[in-house]
Amino acid sequence: MNIRIEQLTKEAFAKYGEVVEAAGAREIPINQGYAVRRNALGTVNIATNNGDVNISLFVAQPRPMPIAIEVMERHPDGTQLFFPLQDCDWLVVVCDDPHRSETYRAFLATGQQGVNYARNVWHHPLLVLDADSRFFIVDRKGPGANLEEIFLDKAQALTLDDIPHGDFR
Repeated sequence: MNIRIEQLTKEAFAKYGEVVEAAGAREIPINQGYAVRRNALGTVNIATNNGDVNISLFVAQPRPMPIAIEVMERHPDGTQLFFPLQDCDWLVVVCDDPHRSETYRAFLATGQQGVNYARNVWHHPLLVLDADSRFFIVDRKGPGANLEEIFLDKAQALTLDDIPHGDFR
């Protein structure tokens, strides 16, 4: 089964977490007017089971086309925020139930949009369209098993429809 890709918007993604973007955020002048701050772009939730904030950098490579959706993951003890560090489109795949193909949704995010997956939201690992794509990650570190993965059987494997690279801008 193919998953249709739709544009990433705050409304469309609200069920799965937050879209993190500066567009529309109130600008607050700081540093004697030489910088602008945009607050409250996302809410990191890591308080479960004595967690701490983890800040990391991912450098990702594109997967072979067509992109096969063979694994889904979720994090029961904290949110997971991904924000691109270059202006390149990337993909977000989420679902309600990894064993029910009709619950999958795929989004094309711009290089100016991040996502903050809510706790327990099933999502695919990072999917990029350009080599050496860098992402700033804020998530939870600490005790407990904060990663659950499900590998889909070949019969359950899904693929993404044609990638509308840049078509939604």
